[in-house]
Amino acid sequence: MNIPADLKYTKEHEWIRVKGAEAFVGITDYAQSELGEIVFVDVDTVGETIAQGDVFGSVEAVKTVSDLNMPATGEVLEFNERLNDEPELVNNDPYGDGWMVKITVNDPAELDNLLDSEAYKALL
Repeated sequence: MNIPADLKYTKEHEWIRVKGAEAFVGITDYAQSELGEIVFVDVDTVGETIAQGDVFGSVEAVKTVSDLNMPATGEVLEFNERLNDEPELVNNDPYGDGWMVKITVNDPAELDNLLDSEAYKALL
């Protein structure tokens, strides 16, 4: 199971990679493996500010649909448009090309509420 040490994680299996005032968000390797083949990623919140823990979209697999929860309060700046034609990127590269949204991070202190890689491993 791939759990990069440079990311923060939610208990709902999202990850966040902070780069300055912006961050990338996606689902973990564990989440994509549990969901199975990803067939659609639905994010219609670009331009909206979403609170930590609130739903910013959903991911659809062959057998189920799962909500996507925001790891930290911020404005959704961009959706990874490649996922429209290649949703399988979430399965193949969840921490790279399979990222879902780019956001601003309104309150960096909220990141302290998230799990580091060791705590996420313990959760699993």
